Amino acid sequence: MINWEEIHVLDKNAEFYGVPTTKLMENAGKHVAKFISDQLRIVTKNILVLSGVGNNGGDGFVAARYLSKKYNVTVFLTGKEQDIKTEISKNNFKKLKEKNITIYDIRSLKKLDTLLQENQVIIDAMLGIGLSGTLKEPYSEIVKKVNKTKNKTIISVDTPTGLGTNNTVKPQYTITFHDIKKGMTPKNSGEIIIADIGIPKKAIEYVGPGELSTYYPKPKKTSHKGDNGKLLVIGGGPYIGAPALSGLAALRTGIDLVFIAAPKRVAKAITSFSPFIQPKKLAIGIAKLSPNLIVTELKHDEILTPEDIGLIEKILSKVDAVVIGPGLGSENITKKAIEKIINRCVKNLKPMVIDADAIQVVGEKTELIKNTSTVITPHAGEFKELTGVKLPSETEGRKKTVEKYAKKIGVTILLKGSVDIISNGKETKLNDIHNPGMTVGGTGDVLAGITGALLSKKVGPYNAARISVFINGTAGNNAFKKRSYGLIATDIIDEISNVLKKYL
Repeated sequence: MINWEEIHVLDKNAEFYGVPTTKLMENAGKHVAKFISDQLRIVTKNILVLSGVGNNGGDGFVAARYLSKKYNVTVFLTGKEQDIKTEISKNNFKKLKEKNITIYDIRSLKKLDTLLQENQVIIDAMLGIGLSGTLKEPYSEIVKKVNKTKNKTIISVDTPTGLGTNNTVKPQYTITFHDIKKGMTPKNSGEIIIADIGIPKKAIEYVGPGELSTYYPKPKKTSHKGDNGKLLVIGGGPYIGAPALSGLAALRTGIDLVFIAAPKRVAKAITSFSPFIQPKKLAIGIAKLSPNLIVTELKHDEILTPEDIGLIEKILSKVDAVVIGPGLGSENITKKAIEKIINRCVKNLKPMVIDADAIQVVGEKTELIKNTSTVITPHAGEFKELTGVKLPSETEGRKKTVEKYAKKIGVTILLKGSVDIISNGKETKLNDIHNPGMTVGGTGDVLAGITGALLSKKVGPYNAARISVFINGTAGNNAFKKRSYGLIATDIIDEISNVLKKYL
């Protein structure tokens, strides 16, 4: 069973992996026509297709075209031709005009009762998935008229129109595509026939632009500063640049504010970027971004310590999510501080990205994060620190192992590798969108920042991880085209906004 958001993900990813939506629609309509002509073996010659103005209606247009070879087909459009929403549906409607098909639209609503009586088979292709509440007009009236008919064969396309509302078509059959949709049962959908419309296997198993376009929350026109995500990055110590990279990546992902809590030496370095001191293009770019990072100096010059908990707690109350780990190091005193901070985050219900040096801490005490809104981002070595298990070399074995421990701990694991594996223990996706140039230091910090940004925008952990590997990998591939093996992490950050621009 699949929900309507995931159907949108699959549609986008199918196109990305080589099967356009036009092909999916053609296959969908063809399956409906084939079921009627080959399996039902309808004796009557008269078929009425009720088509909406979206892609569900487009499926109906295609079915009508194929059925017109054997039957007398009438199409009733629930709007006007100019109301049809998508180009592929518009094109399929135009093809109907070339066939021996009678077409009516909403201006002939008074004639619908007669049409329902004259046709033995009624195809419901009005509205698809994702409805709730009350069905709007003219659909409410049309659905009532359809349900009042007697001794008719009613067939719904993908889902019965109105499913999820208080007024829904009651078909004898529903031909649904790829998988049963959430909420469908034999009671509300009749006999359910699942049709394979050609969604490629890779679109099902791997991430793509569908995750980004479906689950990324665009800012509302009425939103104010801070409404679209506030993130705290806790990092720095032996590695100065790591928290800055996470913070800059988070800003480029489209959130409003990034707070960085870092030891004094690191904090001073982050706030000292200046195009006048370093008059290079890269330094200028970083300097333009760095004023948007709100940097807090912790008490120690070099490392995070338990003395910093008070300062961090004050910031914690201001943010929506936390990234902890980039560049922190593995001093015992730092590990104690990390444990306390994670405890505070859990207590305050703050979603977390646990990255790099912080992974070892939760590996020693996984109960710290059990069943929380957490994304852990290990590579193979860090996965062993987390679980005590050495990963197998083949992808399928790795996938099963990641699924097992994601379920056991109750978090989302984003395993980084030649094929990334993202799992929350219930669902799993793979990712191979990246390149060998991205082995350069800092790319993991960028990924952590992107993931944290999405968590701060109220995206769930599993979806945040899926989106982040796509953004990070695609930005990395864009950077590789320009920089080849000379790309650095900031090149990837520069490309994040281009990925958003292309797919949102």
